[in-house]
Order: sequence, then C-alpha cells, then structure tokens
Amino acid sequence: MAKKKKIEQVEFEFPIKCSARLLYQMISTSTGLAEWFAEKVETRGDIFVFHWGDEEESAELIELEDNEAVRFEWTDNSHVGDYFEMSIKVDELTNDVALVIVDFCEPGEKDETFLLWETQVSELMHAIGAA
Repeated sequence: MAKKKKIEQVEFEFPIKCSARLLYQMISTSTGLAEWFAEKVETRGDIFVFHWGDEEESAELIELEDNEAVRFEWTDNSHVGDYFEMSIKVDELTNDVALVIVDFCEPGEKDETFLLWETQVSELMHAIGAA
C-alpha cells in the first residue's frame, strides 16, 4: 500500500481595502481570478482551468456561498482531496474586509505557502486599486 504524503492545513488572513461585493467577484469568477490568480482562467461548468505560462491545472468548484466564500478541489490525481478556500470576513464594528485563505502544504512549507499567497494577494490588491 502506498503511503499518503502528510500535508497540513494552513490559514492566512489578508486585509483588503475594498467592498465585500467586489472581492467576491474577484474570487468567484473566471474573469476576476484571471486578473490576479492566474494568467488565464477558463471554465467548463464547475471546472476551472488555471493557466500559468505553459502550466495548466484544473480545479472543481465544490462550494459557493454567495458573497462569502468559494472552495476549489484540485482534479489532478496528485492533489486528490486537496482544496483551497477563499472566504470574505467583514468586521461587524468597523466593516473592514479581509480575505481568509485555507490551503494545504507539506510540513515545513508554511512560510513558502504564505509567500506564494502574499504575492497573489498583492496582485489582487493591485488589480482592484487597493495597493
């Protein structure tokens, strides 16, 4: 029996200076995701195909909560069961908006995973004019 690699769940929160509605459009649509997450994003039903240069990865949209969250599960066999989730958190007192990301990484790679998401979120903030 093949050993499963151990992975750990990580969660990151990034303050975003924009409306929750705009942020939701940027995380839930192929058009929005293509502005910051990947160079090109195509959809085939619930399957999103992400392009980075010559690389291509597919993920199925498995959860969608209007104006709140999206969850994608990678379709590649090496990613079975792996998902990433982006949700919007709005502070009730200040109305500050944050993007909360749940992802998975190999043990000891949390810092690298954070840097990857930090770079992507920086692109997101630039795309919405919040940088």
